Amino acid sequence: MKITKTKLFTLLIAITMVSCYQQERKCTDFKTGKFEFTQEIDGKTQTSTFERTDSLQIETYNGKTDTASVRWVNDCEFILQKTHPKNMQEKKAITMKILSTKDKTYTFEYSFVGDAKTQKGTVTKIN
Repeated sequence: MKITKTKLFTLLIAITMVSCYQQERKCTDFKTGKFEFTQEIDGKTQTSTFERTDSLQIETYNGKTDTASVRWVNDCEFILQKTHPKNMQEKKAITMKILSTKDKTYTFEYSFVGDAKTQKGTVTKIN
């Protein structure tokens, strides 16, 4: 198969454009505020709301409120640690990484600190 100069040029432009693409990450817009997180658990949509300051996150889910300390690692990553854990599982810190932002939402990845298994979610800022 013969590659013409036009095809080669088009291919190089396409590769350059793809390699330069970066998702928007305005993480500082989401450091503080009131947020909503919706996820599906056992086929049912569950929603929690939380308010985050520079150092605390207070979350309400199913009528129960939990507080966690927030320690920012950098502008897009932080660690949550429950302030009043009720069991060993709740004592484990959670690492959160904002992957991308758009308008009033951010997509994030989270896992227990030291655990390779991660999950993803999307949060909406509501104030």
